[in-house]
Amino acid sequence: MEGVLCTQGGGFFTLLIPIVIVAFIILFFRFIPLGLWISALAAGVYISIVDLVGMRLRGVPPSVIVKSKIMATKAGLSILVDKLEAHYLAGGNVYNVINALIAAQKAGIDLVFERATAIDLAGRDVLEAVKMSVNPKVIDCPIEGAIAAVAMDGIQLKAKARVTVRANIDRLVGGAGEETIIARVGEGIVTTIGSSETHKKVLEKPETISKTVLSKGLDAGTAYEILSIDISDVDVGDNIGAKLQSDQAEADKRIAQAKAESRRAMAVAAEQEMKARVQEMKAKLVEAEAQVPMAMAQALREGKLGVMDYYNLANIKADTTMRDSIANPNVPKKEEE
Repeated sequence: MEGVLCTQGGGFFTLLIPIVIVAFIILFFRFIPLGLWISALAAGVYISIVDLVGMRLRGVPPSVIVKSKIMATKAGLSILVDKLEAHYLAGGNVYNVINALIAAQKAGIDLVFERATAIDLAGRDVLEAVKMSVNPKVIDCPIEGAIAAVAMDGIQLKAKARVTVRANIDRLVGGAGEETIIARVGEGIVTTIGSSETHKKVLEKPETISKTVLSKGLDAGTAYEILSIDISDVDVGDNIGAKLQSDQAEADKRIAQAKAESRRAMAVAAEQEMKARVQEMKAKLVEAEAQVPMAMAQALREGKLGVMDYYNLANIKADTTMRDSIANPNVPKKEEE
């Protein structure tokens, strides 16, 4: 029985040993990139096994560093492996930086590794910047629509421009982008058209806009160098001057109407006030006339007015009424009486 158990135990260990060896080999080649080390040696790049293991421990993909180093060496660039690792750990795109350095070298552009990594870490595409330095880019200004400006004669012009720019490697870090270029060119177009005496001069020579704008140095502080500004289209818009004059005349008309209405209201109020005063005076006159008979009766009782004086006064009144009727025959009979 014991012999059988020994035989079974020996068979188990016999199967376990090859499994452990295979697992060790797999882990060894997985953790130690021996294939990359051989590839680097074949390409003439020496990177020790210890460095490759250190990359694994630091969380850096050895394939990225080794391939980048091989690319740089084959292109004649001398870049230390530690710098490549540092740029990767900083969050940079190692492949993009190496490709940009190779492209810059082929194009004769002075670009060092430190500046390339700084541009890459700043969030700009360093490879695209190098390509733009070789092959300038055309920017539409504005991107949509047209820039509207008014000449001194009041005519509106709508212009479109195409700006040819080239990336400035030295100002890519901290330099303004395309939006600033578009804004500055638009401002220059508006200023140039606005300072023109007539819109006809602008239509006759639209190149004066590009020359004036280009002379202002609009690329200062930007990541680009403006090569040319071409006016692609100029259209005549509205007659802003006439429209403003019309609006001003309409506003003056409304002001005059408001003032006239105010004066009319004041006149109506004054007329109403005068009528009220006349009515008040008539009322006082009627009241005074009503007191005359009473005063005469009082004078008769007190002996201040004689009977003959009363008859003389009545005759004078009757005579006055007769003369009024002769002079004014259209007066109603009731008033004559």
